Amino acid sequence: MAEPNEEMRRGWAESASGWVANERIVDHAFVPVTGAVLEAAQLGPTLRVLDVGCGSGTLLAAAVERGADAVGVDIAPGMAEAAQARVPGALVAVGDAQTDDLLALAGGGPAFDRVVSRFGVMFFSDPTAAFGNIRAATSPGGRLAAAVWRSAEENPVFTLGSGPLLERIEVPSPAPGAPGPTALADPTRTRGVLEGAGWTAVEISPLDVTLDYGLDGSDGVEERLAVTLASGTGRIATAQLRPRMPDAEWAALLEAAREEIRAARVDGVVRIPGAVWVVTATA
Repeated sequence: MAEPNEEMRRGWAESASGWVANERIVDHAFVPVTGAVLEAAQLGPTLRVLDVGCGSGTLLAAAVERGADAVGVDIAPGMAEAAQARVPGALVAVGDAQTDDLLALAGGGPAFDRVVSRFGVMFFSDPTAAFGNIRAATSPGGRLAAAVWRSAEENPVFTLGSGPLLERIEVPSPAPGAPGPTALADPTRTRGVLEGAGWTAVEISPLDVTLDYGLDGSDGVEERLAVTLASGTGRIATAQLRPRMPDAEWAALLEAAREEIRAARVDGVVRIPGAVWVVTATA
C-alpha cells in the first residue's frame, strides 16, 4: 500500500485559506477548463460522481445542478469545509484519494459512475497507486475526466506577477514528475500511470484556453496579484520578506508585481494563455 501523501497534506492545509478567499477569481479564470471537464465527463441525473481534489466545490456544484449524486474529497480540511458550505447537496469528506477507502469516505453506497477533477490529481506521491485506488471505487465502465496542466514552459500563469518576488527569494524547482502542478505534464507518462492503475481507453487531449482575470468588469490586475500571493511562491515571499520589510518597501515590491501583471494585459484586461490536458479513461 502507498504511503500517505503527507507532504501534500501539509502544503494544502497551509494554502487552502488563500485559495478559498480567491474562489470567485479562480472560478472566473478557469471557466473554459471547468466546461471542458464537464463536457468530457458526460454528467447526468442518477449518476454517482466523485470529485477528486474538489477544492472549494466548483465541479460538485455543477454535478448537483445536473441531478447527480455528488461526493467530493479533498486532502485539505479548509477546502472540504468551503466545498460543503458551497454545495450542501453534496457530501464532502477530508481524505487522501491515494490511500483512503473512497467508498467508505462517501458513507458506503454503490461505486462511482463518474470521477472528475479540475487540477486535483497532480499531487500524488505515488500516482499509479492513487489512480488504482480511485479505480477501485469506480464501477466497471465508469468514466474518468480530469484536467491537468501541461508544462510550465507553456503556462505563464504559473509565474506572472512572481518575477519581483523571485528576485528576493529562492523557490526550489520540482523534479520532472514530482508531485505538483506539472506532475502529469508528460502525456506518455500519464498514459502509463493510468494504464498501470488498470484504466483503459485512455485519451489525453490538448486544450488551449485563455484565463481571464477581469472579474466584474475589472482589468484583472488586483485579482491576478491576489492569486499570485496565494500561490506557493507568494506565500513563501510573504512569510520570508514581509516580517523584515518596512511597509513602504513591501508596498513597492507589490507595485513591481502589479507592473509585471499590467504588462500582460490584452485589450486592457489580464488574459493569460493556459495549456491543459483533458484526460479521460474507462474503469
